Amino acid sequence: MTGCTKAGNDASAISVDAPNGSDIGFFTDMSAHHEQGLAMCQRVLGRDTGPAVQASAAEILQSQSYERGIMHTWLQVWGESTAMPETVMAWMGMGMPMGEMPGLATPAEMELLATTTGLPQGRLFLQLMRAHHLGGIHMADAAVSMASIANVQGLAARMSASQTYEIAIFDQLLDTTYSG
Repeated sequence: MTGCTKAGNDASAISVDAPNGSDIGFFTDMSAHHEQGLAMCQRVLGRDTGPAVQASAAEILQSQSYERGIMHTWLQVWGESTAMPETVMAWMGMGMPMGEMPGLATPAEMELLATTTGLPQGRLFLQLMRAHHLGGIHMADAAVSMASIANVQGLAARMSASQTYEIAIFDQLLDTTYSG
């Protein structure tokens, strides 16, 4: 893992930069946020939502699964929990219950996503994922400036850039193929 260095010749002696509350908070909260993003993708993959939504959902499923694995690994290295938090975004000075996290779809919206079909399901996926990404970008941008570890800042910056790019694609799709 980058960020870990061997001390001397002893491969079992590893030193790791100590994370601050923002490093831990961002990885904990973004992992939980990604959990719902993955669930959204699972609700549309293999359905008749059109090739653009299928491609988007597959890409998001792959990238957010990978990112979640990275975040969980670092949380474990730091001796932190990977369990779903009850309170989120406290590291940003705006603690709130998990269910109120910006960008999360409501249980009713998730149920509607699961039961809608065809292009309307694709449109709903794009709308919900767009809002989801906006919430993620808000957290990622905060982590870029508040985290103390370069790897955390770098992952946050990549998340912000990729989700901003995906929103632009979603907007194009919502204005054309998936306009309602």
